Amino acid sequence: MRQLQGLRDIADFYDGFIVDLWGVMHDGVTPYAEAVACLQQLAGRKILLLSNAPRRAASAQQMLRQLGIEDSLYSTILTSGEATWLALRDRSDPWFTRLGRNVYHIGPQRDRNVMEGLGLTRVDSPAEADFVLNTGPDDDNTSSNELAEFVPELEACLRARLPMICANPDLVVVRAGIRLLCAGALAAFYARWGGDVFSLGKPDQAIYRMALDLLSVSEQRVLAIGDSLQTDIAGAANAGIASLWVQGGIHWETIAGDFRRATDLASEAGLGPSFTLDRLVW
Repeated sequence: MRQLQGLRDIADFYDGFIVDLWGVMHDGVTPYAEAVACLQQLAGRKILLLSNAPRRAASAQQMLRQLGIEDSLYSTILTSGEATWLALRDRSDPWFTRLGRNVYHIGPQRDRNVMEGLGLTRVDSPAEADFVLNTGPDDDNTSSNELAEFVPELEACLRARLPMICANPDLVVVRAGIRLLCAGALAAFYARWGGDVFSLGKPDQAIYRMALDLLSVSEQRVLAIGDSLQTDIAGAANAGIASLWVQGGIHWETIAGDFRRATDLASEAGLGPSFTLDRLVW
């Protein structure tokens, strides 16, 4: 793992960039000016924003506009919510082929666009459902931040033997300095108690195949940039592409700028990021 002074140290070696959003480009509330400047410096090269946001890509794009991250800064955007919508639409995977049409949703109202236009019926109780769609707690409501709050709901889904789609494999996210629970934590509990879970998003190879197809760049010339070892860096490793680990995101409390500690943490996770920066700067 090579410690960089800035992305400019290696940018010329890559034609395509897969860039994480939360923890790299923004904190859920405020965009990182230096990260935005990096994308400006990469003008003319292909940049795909890859997020485990459990909503359609157009919805995520609108949120970025509100944060001041303009469409012109990147080529395209792909979310785990978009991958979920496509999987539910196509049902080409045998796991999805067997699903019915009645869905019980765990998640905020704003994520319901993942179900729109698919002929699904959203039901009010697990007993009425064929499967459960888990998009995670409402990160606008910081009171929904304890797994215990969701245990009764998850247990009801388990009793109904519902297969679960997890539309965001992240366990936690840091929003404006506050650590919040994500859909992946609910899915982990569900799987631990015998539930059938299918997760879409980073670090799964499938979403990286989609990303690489969209970029249309030689894999040897693609760099993945992210802050999470478990999703961004592991995902890049699964896809066989180089990675830049931005340490100033989800792992910052553990690392606090200590390169040796960062190296140990990556090693403990069985991962070897190609490069590292405290934050995404040019």
